[in-house]
Amino acid sequence: LYNKVLGIVGAGQIGSHLTKLAQGIGMSVVAYDPYLAEERAQKMGITMMPLDELFKHADIISVHTPLTPETKGLINAGVIATMKPGVMIVNCARGGIIHEGDLFDALKVKRVAAAAFDVFEEEPVKADHPLLTLDNFICTPHIGAQTTEAQENVAVGIAEQIVDYFTKGIARGAVNIPSVSPELLPRLQPYLSLAEQLGKFQTQLCEGGLERVTVEYSGEVASLSIAPLTIAVLKGLLSPVMEAPVNYVNAPIVAKERGIEVKEIKSSDAGDFTSLIRVRVEAGKKSYQVAGTLFHKKDPRVVEIDQFNVEVVPEGHMLLILNIDRPGVIGMVGKVLGDNQINIVRMQCALEKRGGNALLIIGSDAVFPSIALETIKSSKDILSVKVAALS
Repeated sequence: LYNKVLGIVGAGQIGSHLTKLAQGIGMSVVAYDPYLAEERAQKMGITMMPLDELFKHADIISVHTPLTPETKGLINAGVIATMKPGVMIVNCARGGIIHEGDLFDALKVKRVAAAAFDVFEEEPVKADHPLLTLDNFICTPHIGAQTTEAQENVAVGIAEQIVDYFTKGIARGAVNIPSVSPELLPRLQPYLSLAEQLGKFQTQLCEGGLERVTVEYSGEVASLSIAPLTIAVLKGLLSPVMEAPVNYVNAPIVAKERGIEVKEIKSSDAGDFTSLIRVRVEAGKKSYQVAGTLFHKKDPRVVEIDQFNVEVVPEGHMLLILNIDRPGVIGMVGKVLGDNQINIVRMQCALEKRGGNALLIIGSDAVFPSIALETIKSSKDILSVKVAALS
């Protein structure tokens, strides 16, 4: 393995640990992770590159991403054809990321020298699975932490955590929210939901690895305990892009591991609102911001998206279209969605200035099909098309 190139798809917690192991035996590591900040990658000694370039350069490819509609079948016959002859492929992430039939064909003719899985599209894997007939394919059971040693360590760890709680008052490994008094929780709970939705919304709108997050609390919310709210923002930001679960306890740790700087600001002035939470992020050398508030002290609303003032209910599937302010755009978008059997639940248009750019926001209870999105993007008046899932 010395001097070989390891390509890591998804440089999260597991991918980062693998990086250290590979570098320790003299491998060069290249990675693709759209959510990893360039600064963090440099500190880790990773060379970041587009996914198609990684597939061309790597001698060994290891996948560490969640299974999503975007990653299902990520490595298929077409992609394998671009790889080095004799490449090796490892999948210990999720079954379905690699097309098993296409991999079988490539292994059989030695286009791919070898592959190793501990996950399959269907588990438990059947004894007559074609991949199991090959000498250059290795598989191990998808047992996670079910070894004897792991189970013993878990039991000891739980016992130590209980002792710490009763002797030191330290709740290590808690899975609930940070400590909040029973009196404060009813007031804080709606803001926790709002903060998490703002984070989840923001991470789906920005492009590139997160570098800095600034959360500004204005008005009445600034007088509350904001630490849990910032953690809720981080949970929302990180959950959609991480393979491992992100919760209220580990969100700050995950952010720190990924080199994300977090800053909090308090202000008594919320402008036209009683309370306002504004989330600013820097990602891919660009700045993005969203802001939200509560209507009637319980109903979350997004009221700012970058330079646009809006009033958006953060739920369901949302389509955000940045377009030139010209007649016919809204009608065109509505027709395309109607032709694709998409029901519009909510719609609003925010204007930067007359004749300038406009932001069209559409809510639906169904996923927007890719063919509809591509049709909308093809219009000369459309500047960008983004989708966000907030259900």
